[in-house]
Amino acid sequence: MSVTHITNQGETIMQLIIPDHYDPKLSIRETQEAIRYIRETFQDEFGKELNLSRLSAPMMVPRSTGLNDNLNGYEQPVSFTMQEIPDDTMEIVHSLAKWKRWTLGRYGFKPGEGLYTNMNAIRKDEELDNIHSIYVDQWDWEKVITREQRTMDTLKDTVKHIFKVIKHMEHEVWYKYPKAVHHLPDEIHFVTTQELEDRWPDYTPKQREDAITKELGCVFLMQIGGAMKSGKIHDGRAADYDDWSLNGDILFWYEPLQHALEISSMGIRVDKTAMAKQLKIAGQEDRLALPFHKAIMAEELPFTIGGGIGQSRLCMLLLGKAHVGEVQASVWPEKMLKETEAAGIHIL
Repeated sequence: MSVTHITNQGETIMQLIIPDHYDPKLSIRETQEAIRYIRETFQDEFGKELNLSRLSAPMMVPRSTGLNDNLNGYEQPVSFTMQEIPDDTMEIVHSLAKWKRWTLGRYGFKPGEGLYTNMNAIRKDEELDNIHSIYVDQWDWEKVITREQRTMDTLKDTVKHIFKVIKHMEHEVWYKYPKAVHHLPDEIHFVTTQELEDRWPDYTPKQREDAITKELGCVFLMQIGGAMKSGKIHDGRAADYDDWSLNGDILFWYEPLQHALEISSMGIRVDKTAMAKQLKIAGQEDRLALPFHKAIMAEELPFTIGGGIGQSRLCMLLLGKAHVGEVQASVWPEKMLKETEAAGIHIL
């Protein structure tokens, strides 16, 4: 395996991993067929497993609603103004984390019921590499729970259901594409960010993720966003949707690239206490004036659990692909395209 640093005017702008003797196994047309199969099959099985209904979702939301995802807080959404609504700015979504909860309340979903949708987003500030693209395609999902279900047990049980569907998809893909399937571990393990910091205090957060997934195969890394004992955070999370004490990422050790691959970010959503606390920590208390945030503080929206599952990431994982561009059509710098083509990595 080699790592190429792609530069522009002497500055490194991208990192590209090239596996040794890479063999994509499937042709581009076969890959396209496999993508369709995985996406259609997974969403049906996932919806049944978690009792989720498929809903249509917006690609853009008005800035004034506060419904867009802030991600880590520094990424700027693609935005524009409309001729018919000149006094507000429309934003291409980063994700539908808040919209889903708003919609569950609006449509009258009850505890135990939920929704999923095909979410397409643009994150123009994303740093590109083998697994990151400015185009994000994922199954965004959300499910109503009761106040009493806002627990770690609920979170872990839901993660196990999602892992079960992913494992079943491995077998489905193996049946249709036996030469291409990437085999997955049989179990998911649960670990907190604090446990990783205690074990590897001198590692970066990314190095800790790589170390634990290489050791265990697949982990659900919990409690992301809040400060650890060191005063540092493992990774950024928006302050106004996940409860930082009840969230996490599903990570697989990915042998083709020799590092962890995140498939899902999810969590139990904030109640009014958690949101007020986290917005204060983040210095974003001004967001409490927005409609969505007012509704949370007034307890007008249901308690929920939800997250996103990367569609291209899942295809990449199941098919053993070296680059996310092999399973999605996006925009890539010419230098990266030349490097990947020379290595037999066929970008769509």
